[in-house]
Amino acid sequence: MQMGSRTCQNCKQGFVIEQDDFTFYEHIKVPPPTWCPECRMKRRMVFRQERALFKRKCGLCEKDIITMYHPDADIIVYCNECWWSDKWDPTEYGTDYDFGKPFFVQFAELLKRVPKMALEAYQNEGSPYTNYTWISKNVYLSSSVIYSENISYCHGTTRCQDSMDSTYLYDSQLCYGSQDCQRCANAVYLTDCRECLDSAFLYDCRGCRNCFMSSNLRNKSYVFRNQELSKEEYERRMSELGLGDRVAFQALIPEYEALRTKAIHRFASLFKTVNATGNNLINAKNARYCFTGEDLENVSYGIRVIEAKDSADLYGVGNGAELLYDGVNVGYRDSLIRFSTNTFEDIRDATYCDYCRTSQNIFGCAGLRKKQYHILNKPYSKEEYESMIPKIIEHMNAMPYKDEKGRTYAFGEFFPAEFSPFAYNESIAQEYYPVTKEKAIESGFRWGVSVPREYRVTKDPGQLPRDIKNVSDSITEETIRCAHNGSCEHQCTTAFRILESELQFYRRMHLPLPWLCPNCRHYERIEYRNPLNIRLWRRSCMCNGSDHGHPERCPNEFETPYAPDRPEVVYCEECYQKEVV
Repeated sequence: MQMGSRTCQNCKQGFVIEQDDFTFYEHIKVPPPTWCPECRMKRRMVFRQERALFKRKCGLCEKDIITMYHPDADIIVYCNECWWSDKWDPTEYGTDYDFGKPFFVQFAELLKRVPKMALEAYQNEGSPYTNYTWISKNVYLSSSVIYSENISYCHGTTRCQDSMDSTYLYDSQLCYGSQDCQRCANAVYLTDCRECLDSAFLYDCRGCRNCFMSSNLRNKSYVFRNQELSKEEYERRMSELGLGDRVAFQALIPEYEALRTKAIHRFASLFKTVNATGNNLINAKNARYCFTGEDLENVSYGIRVIEAKDSADLYGVGNGAELLYDGVNVGYRDSLIRFSTNTFEDIRDATYCDYCRTSQNIFGCAGLRKKQYHILNKPYSKEEYESMIPKIIEHMNAMPYKDEKGRTYAFGEFFPAEFSPFAYNESIAQEYYPVTKEKAIESGFRWGVSVPREYRVTKDPGQLPRDIKNVSDSITEETIRCAHNGSCEHQCTTAFRILESELQFYRRMHLPLPWLCPNCRHYERIEYRNPLNIRLWRRSCMCNGSDHGHPERCPNEFETPYAPDRPEVVYCEECYQKEVV
């Protein structure tokens, strides 16, 4: 079978299925997709909600709990302790397969009956207010955190410590306001940096120490606004900045934005990669359209994928997994998971499943643990199971589910978006593909309504001390109004508190108190990043330097996440290496 063109069932735009994709689909026994890669990603993302936390009661022990599920969501929620306990049996919700109605209708009914876990938290300690966090300690209001400790208001940290308000950090500590960095420490507002210490406001720097407001540096020390200084002069100028003063600090942000725009941008951030396309990849081989991933091999159309191979169409997966397809939060020592959510830990052959653990040969199941040969949570013998699956697939194709937009869901399609317990604006889809309420509803998504908050604000942001040195310990007793006060589209919480550990961090790092709530700060950070999606553009190198071995304009072309209308100066790999390294 050769490379083929298709028309997306959802957006009606054309897309291409590569020969390698056909080979993969044949290997895992699924048909080619009918939705384009971006529409498939958006559809998956609406099933993951990371940031909003709500109060509900556990459906079993009736204790007050913190959960990711809106109080109005028509599902049963258990606290994590009850969900993992032996006080309930997921197979009690099992049902016979009904060949008289579409599979997706039957699965939606099962999802409403089977209890869900309050938070996606796995082997954490001292971290009750975090979601999608694994094997970490003392994590607060953060998401997608792995093997980390003392993390607050972060997203996507891996093996990090003592950091705050940062996005996608690896092996770093004492970082603030930073993103897409590796092995950095005592760092404030660093972007796309590696092995940088004691520095602030850097873009695309490597191996630097004591540097400020600079870009494209390599193995430098005491550089101030891209000018090398003596140690004494550098320290004098830094002391004059007064970074602990909020007004002085915020005045530097427009300068930093201009610095980033004027810097030379490599066509993509690819570190130790072979035959890879995408952005922010580390140790990747044969990766296509992958973004923010680590240790990948033969993976395509993935975001936030860690340690996975021979997989495609994923968000937030990995850690020793293979043969994953069209999933969200799947894969941890697993193999062959198709069209599933929140299903991992020693899974073998799971299809259309949700919140299953340590199970094998399961189809259309929810909440199973240590089971095998189950369909819609009902047990079968090995022979019965293997006989039923082909019949169910045939039935899914003969009697597909159709949504209100007329879109058809046969075998090979991910769950319809209306099956998600989350509204579009609650989910990560709104971060990667932001739309208005009207557009979301027009596209068939739900739009959520905020839960009224009963804060008693005790301080307006304008009443906060300007300089951190003037902040007293009593600030931890205040409820501070967010400067946005709900006027933005950032899931604003309208108010926030300063924790004691947070105050100590600001003092240690000589940073002013924030004016915005954690959600608004998160959305401001991601606006700094290149658009968060899986799109690449074909562009030409912007280098005009004849000293790079080419006359006038460089003839090289490449695929890049920088859209043609963006203001950055984007170079090919060859020119970037000659100019920067």
